[in-house]
Amino acid sequence: MACHGLPLINGQSCDPYATVSLVGPSRNDQKKTKVKKKTSNPQFNEIFYFEVTRSSSYTRKSQFQVEEEDIEKLEIRIDLWNNGNLVQDIFLGEIKVPVNVLRNDSSHQAWYLLQPRDNGNKSSKTDDLGSLRLNICYTEDYVLPSEYYGPLKTLLLKSPDVQPISASAAYILGEICRDKNDAVLPLVRLLLHHDKLVPFATAVAELDLKDTQDANTIFRGNSLATRCLDEMMKIVGGHYLKVTLKPILDEICESSKSCEIDPIKLKEGDNVENNKENLRYYVDKLFSTIVKSSMSCPTVMCDTFYSLRQMATQRFPNDPHVQYSAVSSFVFLRFFAVAVVSPHTFHLRPHHPDPQTVRTLTLISKTIQTLGSWGSLSKSKSSFKETFMCEFFKMFQEEGYITAVKKFLDEISSTETKESSGTSEPVHLKEGEMYKRAQGRTRIGKKNFKKRWFCLTSRELTYHKQPEFIERKDAIYTIPVKNILAVEKLEESSFNKKNMFQVIHMEKPLYVQANNCVEANEWIDVLCRVSRCNQNRLSFYHPSAYLNGNWLCCLETSENALGCKPCTAGVPADIQIDIDEDRETERIYSLFTLSLLKLQKMEEACGTIAVYQGPQKEPDDYSNFVIEDSVTTFKTIQQIKSIIEKLDEPHEKYRKKRSSSAKYGSKENPIVGKTS
Repeated sequence: MACHGLPLINGQSCDPYATVSLVGPSRNDQKKTKVKKKTSNPQFNEIFYFEVTRSSSYTRKSQFQVEEEDIEKLEIRIDLWNNGNLVQDIFLGEIKVPVNVLRNDSSHQAWYLLQPRDNGNKSSKTDDLGSLRLNICYTEDYVLPSEYYGPLKTLLLKSPDVQPISASAAYILGEICRDKNDAVLPLVRLLLHHDKLVPFATAVAELDLKDTQDANTIFRGNSLATRCLDEMMKIVGGHYLKVTLKPILDEICESSKSCEIDPIKLKEGDNVENNKENLRYYVDKLFSTIVKSSMSCPTVMCDTFYSLRQMATQRFPNDPHVQYSAVSSFVFLRFFAVAVVSPHTFHLRPHHPDPQTVRTLTLISKTIQTLGSWGSLSKSKSSFKETFMCEFFKMFQEEGYITAVKKFLDEISSTETKESSGTSEPVHLKEGEMYKRAQGRTRIGKKNFKKRWFCLTSRELTYHKQPEFIERKDAIYTIPVKNILAVEKLEESSFNKKNMFQVIHMEKPLYVQANNCVEANEWIDVLCRVSRCNQNRLSFYHPSAYLNGNWLCCLETSENALGCKPCTAGVPADIQIDIDEDRETERIYSLFTLSLLKLQKMEEACGTIAVYQGPQKEPDDYSNFVIEDSVTTFKTIQQIKSIIEKLDEPHEKYRKKRSSSAKYGSKENPIVGKTS
């Protein structure tokens, strides 16, 4: 909240900031306050959220496994620093608060004397360091058996289908919570678990668009929609960031290359031209990796971006660039740029970087987000306020950057049909496997090759005898995209033919010979992209064909033998999300319980609007609520209240049981004043 009596630095008031960490055996989550200028008594009033028993990644298959943490081993640590600006930051003092002391005191507010590093190993006196005022709120949920949560889950999961969306239980939760972040965390996880997030996020984003008058400010606010999408990207995009950014961020953080280009902040001996080249090298490398990463972008993010793009185009039909800015405002500004400047918060780095690295990452992040928005909006001017950044950005004002950004945004947000060049250029198809049963063929030979024309949509791959048959949709054979298990190159030795690839699906493999290597690679790339998240994708494949009773590559005689070589398409973009839906529903129940007073006010507002067609009470009572349909909203609130009342009963029974079974002198019933 605040500090008092911080020491002077060189006889002057300091520029303090604080790092706030939750520290334990398997975690060190660190967040940072804003810097307060020239004061020994700063007022921070900043709020930070930590989840005690849950990793931020929350994925089963990532390297950050989710484990129940021992609360006895966790502590909150706050370090005060003086912002050095041109020199190293100076440590001012710290406090540490064990989390377990909060179990019986959910809200704790106190003044703490700042301590020297390592609590007294240095000669500083504690009363010389000043004090810090802290307010800690701790919430502990008890999760009931699954059967208790059915009605509340059902009501929440119906939210995407409610018309208007503002009358849904999920939206109402966001309206009445003291802070929307409280609602967003469990809500996004629950909706993700049941594949309901995309339609819900799309519906609430449409509300944002109705209030957006300028296409240049699209999705720049801090609404329920943008917070839901931010949280979604953090959950499902962890692996995406890891494979895309981590190698380069490791290189940046572990090297000592100076990238400072602000003349005011240059150190003695620094060469600004060398620094500029260092910075450009990192920006180019990071930018190139991002715009080539569409294959790794999780499906749920692609589906959401597609919806945002469509809605933005409908809202601003005369703006040709809004379809790109609607997507770039999330993927560049709210995802990549944030991860670059704070890699430790996305588990891309183990610790908060040192000040010089933070400065380098900040400059890179600024450039990357401007490249993303500048490219998608096709602006000739950058958005930098600093002269030195404007000069640096001129190095990137080339058409190639715009083209690369647009191509990337198209790939992660467009489901346009891709037809082969088959309307004029045929693709050669190995067709024997597909017609083996119908034509009674027992062998596959070179004579089985015939010219065929391909057409790929987001749903299916088809091939046709003649190019004009594509328009008539007269397909010889159709492979649903969802049935594709792998797309890989085929060894030339299989049929003594070049530029071959195979589409492995639920039936027999489809062998294709393209006109050239470029065409083959393009087909492999696009087929991999549209099928990258199919649930049954193969990890291994046969690089050669099954001919004359065995696989040519490994000589296995069984046609169903497991592949002998790892698939090259990489890890599927979607990592399985392991979410405890009962736990998330319990959290939502607790939020509704804590917000019953605001829920009641919202209910009264609905009644007033429905009866009198207008506000009859003081506007402050409900003017902040979004109520589009008072009757439907009123009904939803009634359902919420009824479900909460029924859930209150088992919770009350549990509380009574816990109180009566707690032993005298235990943690649940401590002996006050006992010091042993």
